Amino acid sequence: MISVIVVTYNSRAHIVRCLDSLQGSGAEIVVADNASSDGTADLIRERYPRVKLVPSASNLGFAAAANMGVHHSTGSALLFLNPDTVCLDSLGPLEKALESSERIAAVAPRLVDPDGRTQVGFTVRRLPTAASLVFEILLLNRLFPGNPVNRRYRCLDLDVERPSEVEQPAGACLLVRRSRFEACGGFDESFFPLWFEDVDLCKRLREQGGTLVFWPQVRVRHHGAHSLESLTFSEKQIYWYRNLLYYVHKHFPRRTRVAIRGALLVGMGLRMMGELFGGAASARTPRRRERLRAYWNAAQLSVCGVRSGAVIGGVFRRGCPDRAGVAGWAKDNGDR
Repeated sequence: MISVIVVTYNSRAHIVRCLDSLQGSGAEIVVADNASSDGTADLIRERYPRVKLVPSASNLGFAAAANMGVHHSTGSALLFLNPDTVCLDSLGPLEKALESSERIAAVAPRLVDPDGRTQVGFTVRRLPTAASLVFEILLLNRLFPGNPVNRRYRCLDLDVERPSEVEQPAGACLLVRRSRFEACGGFDESFFPLWFEDVDLCKRLREQGGTLVFWPQVRVRHHGAHSLESLTFSEKQIYWYRNLLYYVHKHFPRRTRVAIRGALLVGMGLRMMGELFGGAASARTPRRRERLRAYWNAAQLSVCGVRSGAVIGGVFRRGCPDRAGVAGWAKDNGDR
């Protein structure tokens, strides 16, 4: 049986379409609500009495809330589903693909945008390499999207019409074998509030010997960026780069970690120079001040990480207040 795990945070505008698309699926539905203030939990209680609602007293972040949802579920297969998605097809083929071999740890559908177009470059990616992370940090992938590093990282060479083994399907909709998920320890809750927790999970599932499969015959519409709507530009920068550095700390050797932090320092310096000297607008405008402050904070993450050698203790838990109420953290996806 499939247990659908949906993590919500102020998701009232999206959750009805998501849950309605699951009606008749036969799946157990668990919603872990991260202390929404927009009535999301009340709406679910009133409209979906059969949905298992697991509310939190504070915003735990995606990883911790997803793990909490798993704890309250019973299925042998876990479908992690964003609240801004709509399942357009039956979940049956995903479950059948997962059950076809014990080696298969996870199966992902095709993500499409509101116009029905495949979200190429997002629905499936390869695991990040040092080169792809440096290209992201220095904005080379944005300036030259056709470069070979970016094409490989975003799987722009993938035939999205055919099932295939992949490295990193998007966490917006991912069916995971429960036994594999529990064996690797679930989501790493140090990724807060979001970003890179799904990348980290995919890497650990593969390191266990598991295979991840892309199954494009099942389509899921994905609105995208729902969880970013309440974040400031500065918060997006801090969260994304902080979690990037934590991922690097976990999975790369020391020399590579130092190089990536150096690239981050250079990248933030170039951004600050661009803000100060690249335009006619005054640096005293609120928007420009916010961007400069965001880049400065991201640069500090890099410097403190290099100095301390311990990303978690030395960087991530210092000076980042979370407006959602979790002390000691701050919030991201700006220009990156």
